[in-house]
Amino acid sequence: MQGVVSAEMDVTRRRSKGRLIGRAEKFNEQDEGWPPAVTLSVTDEHVVIDNGILKVTWTVPEGQLIGIHYAGVDNLLETHNKESNRGYWDIVWGKMKNESYTYWLIGSTFKIIREDDNQTEISFSSRWNPATWNSSTDYSSLPINLDKRYIMLRGCSGFHSYAILERQQGWPSANIYQIRAVFKLHGDMFHYMAVSDDRQGIMPTLLDRESGQILDYKEAVLLTNPSNPELKGQVDDKYQFSSDYKDNKVHGWISFNSSIGFWMIMPSNEFRSAGPVKQDLTSHTGPITLAMFHSAHYAGLNVTMEFEEGEPWKKVFGPFFIYLNSACENEDALLLWDDAKNKMSEEVRSWPYEFPSSEDFPKGDQRGSVKGQLLVCDWFIANNTLLFGHSAWVGLAQPGEVGSWQTETKGYQFWTKANCYGNFTIKGVREGNYSLYAWVPGHLGDYKYMHNISITPGCKINLGILIFQPSRNGPTLWEIGVPDRTAAEFFVPETDKLYENKLIAHSDCNRFRQYGLWKRYAELYPLGDLKFTVGVSNFSRDWFFAQVTRQVSNATFKSTTWHIIFRLEDVELCANYTLWITLASATESDLQVRFNVVPELSDPHFKTTMIGRDNAIARHGIHGLYWLFGIDIPGIWLRCGHNTIYLTQSRHQSPFQGIMYDYIRTKLFSGAHDLHLRFSSASVT
Repeated sequence: MQGVVSAEMDVTRRRSKGRLIGRAEKFNEQDEGWPPAVTLSVTDEHVVIDNGILKVTWTVPEGQLIGIHYAGVDNLLETHNKESNRGYWDIVWGKMKNESYTYWLIGSTFKIIREDDNQTEISFSSRWNPATWNSSTDYSSLPINLDKRYIMLRGCSGFHSYAILERQQGWPSANIYQIRAVFKLHGDMFHYMAVSDDRQGIMPTLLDRESGQILDYKEAVLLTNPSNPELKGQVDDKYQFSSDYKDNKVHGWISFNSSIGFWMIMPSNEFRSAGPVKQDLTSHTGPITLAMFHSAHYAGLNVTMEFEEGEPWKKVFGPFFIYLNSACENEDALLLWDDAKNKMSEEVRSWPYEFPSSEDFPKGDQRGSVKGQLLVCDWFIANNTLLFGHSAWVGLAQPGEVGSWQTETKGYQFWTKANCYGNFTIKGVREGNYSLYAWVPGHLGDYKYMHNISITPGCKINLGILIFQPSRNGPTLWEIGVPDRTAAEFFVPETDKLYENKLIAHSDCNRFRQYGLWKRYAELYPLGDLKFTVGVSNFSRDWFFAQVTRQVSNATFKSTTWHIIFRLEDVELCANYTLWITLASATESDLQVRFNVVPELSDPHFKTTMIGRDNAIARHGIHGLYWLFGIDIPGIWLRCGHNTIYLTQSRHQSPFQGIMYDYIRTKLFSGAHDLHLRFSSASVT
């Protein structure tokens, strides 16, 4: 694009009008249009790869990334940090739940995998030795083999990285909570961060945070004396910049004084845990850029990688791409973001890559594909007509129960979004056995194909027409919300101006990301809890996005009870009704449901018991894990005329306990009962 120097040049690209695209202009005429060869130099302490566009330095044999020379700048990484704290991989793990240790993915052996003019690939590996491990005293040695790799291509303005992690038969148990790669950029250079089109701007420094006021938790800081006066009074919190994996493909930083961009590009999510709507961190104040592969964020211990004693495992994480670009003199540096998005699209189209050398990363011809058409059978809303599975998410994941993909962490997942006719094609699937899962926005519940699917190299499987029958057992009497697995359609209040982050304030769709929204509930409902009257109230205006606790003193909170008031002109006393409740999030909550009885004087008709550790309320998420409950309602519990359903979230030890509703529906029972209580913690009383 005009004004942007990507420094990118494919090895087959020739000169155009006497000049190369990007920083490749500096190449000499005798190069005949070819970028310089990739070169490698190794000493006792360092290894350096140089392709004429950038030069990258690692420690030997640890493989810690310590320097990136680009566009005349000696090092884009934070030189004030120790060499071990600039570019690295790490894992958070524990031998038992509720204990955690950070394990740095450090190599003990360095190896050159490939070295020629067009490509260099290097490996930093280590092998776990069970003979030297003491189970009672050794907390720093994660039982895992590591092969951490970096690749630089000729004419490429950046580098790729991936890691192969492996457990062998007979090794001790372990729980893995987080896997990531971290890049800490030079704080004097990078001040502008871009995560999406509507979340980008000037960011505070680490010193700004250190001098600020810590709010209800350490990640949230009110900037009281920032170096940039325009940031004074804003809240900085890394969780405000989280994204769903499906949207988390490119993010990074721009240096205005050098007109340089540093971008994390994730071309595929196949190696990430828990499916396309799992949320995780991106870039944040530091300046820091992350490649997140697995974490408990917005899901809790439900997505822990739990390895039993003796359980073998191997998985390839990546490759991801670090992309560098720069703007020409007097050009708008913000164009670097548009260029980074274009480059991301190129990388996505190139997946699966053909250049990684490891046999554990299958190339395109070693993979298979699955296609089909998903239709929806919902007789009560479509007059006996099949509906197209419009915009359905369809994916292959490890074999399991319906909906199990959202907590599956050890295998690979492959997802795609169906078109308006429900047609889908899942490409580039690794060899193995999978279940096919799906859900359709606007329809309740999950779909799972009846048979497992075996993928072999080169296979092209056509499943034909698939029929999804949503959870329904009769006509709808009334409903609240939209079954889309988020609480985004409900009322999200404006933030208190004392706690505003102006970087996201201009976007209504990001309003839920503001700090302290849980405090607004008591302000908006000072005299009593929420009451919603079906047919009168509007859920986008009258249904608060999260049922939170109510603060009564500095350290005391109480539970809240919401009312749904509805009218029935006639009640069939001998019939059964069904209340469907789907939750978009739950954090250490116990949802209790009562029908036409005073909550303080009666036991609940239904309760979930304690569910969820999403922490989405505190971490500015509009959803966490999806929960679906169906509750039988005998006709004798209802009345002709006005009825009230009482929804109580009974746990109240903190301001962050609570639930986000996705959708609520009441139906008259008709035909075979199709109640699905998918979580064993639920109980009916």
